[in-house]
Amino acid sequence: MKASGTFKVVSFNPTALTPDPAVETGLPVGVATMEKHYEGATLAGRSATLFTAAFDQEAGIGSYVAMESFEGALAGREGAFNFVHSAATDGGPTRGAEHFAIVPGSGTAALTGITGSGGLRITEDGTHHIWFDFDLP
Repeated sequence: MKASGTFKVVSFNPTALTPDPAVETGLPVGVATMEKHYEGATLAGRSATLFTAAFDQEAGIGSYVAMESFEGALAGREGAFNFVHSAATDGGPTRGAEHFAIVPGSGTAALTGITGSGGLRITEDGTHHIWFDFDLP
């Protein structure tokens, strides 16, 4: 099954959490929480996200790892589940080293047993697109 749509970041809240023990690297590491809202013909809901990144804001270079807890509907089935994604950027418009997976065993209600993958894309106008390729029992 497939579901796709767009999302908006409603809140992005950096935390004071830092690596311990501290290790100095060429890029600062930070942790933030996020809330996102999703909409589309086959996708609707919201998520709470734990976001970790090593990133240089000015150069646009770095990588992130995000764990999202989504609640809403995929292809008309309502419930909740976790998914994880990560990517890297070298300051250009493309993303590399991408990973996207639905966390096995995390589904609830009509999404119990969900498995699969998906992806993210940001268009030139700044629109954030997301899609899920998933299976349900």
